[in-house]
Amino acid sequence: MKNKTFATWLAFWTGPLGLHRFYLYGWTDILGWLLPIPTALGFYGLERVQQFGQDDTLSWMLIPLLGFTLAGCALNAIIYGLTPIEKWNAKFNPLADALTPSGRTNWGTIIGIATALLLGTTVLMASLVFSFQRYFEYQIEAARLISQ
Repeated sequence: MKNKTFATWLAFWTGPLGLHRFYLYGWTDILGWLLPIPTALGFYGLERVQQFGQDDTLSWMLIPLLGFTLAGCALNAIIYGLTPIEKWNAKFNPLADALTPSGRTNWGTIIGIATALLLGTTVLMASLVFSFQRYFEYQIEAARLISQ
């Protein structure tokens, strides 16, 4: 039986590693195996910022991958938490009754949804702001070099 509350929290906390996908779809899920790639690239971008500073072009291109992956997993947590019980059980617990308790929404699910909404939007906006700022600074530097 796939528990909706557990899947919500798993998507929020370990989503960038794909563990929620493995929990819901099994070890053969391709997206579950692919999710750690942008996460690792984003962490590599953070490491490059620490080594080379914020002016490193590759780092400002890689860091948003981490942010968008975290925000996407928070969105998955919200979707899992808001899925109606009948639809959840039909998709993830097909052999069980439509109103099986594992698909019910409880306070743990609601808190998981609220947490994912709060932190997911924060990470998404921070990623957008960072990437746009670095992109426009890069464009200004390129224009400055052309004008000289």
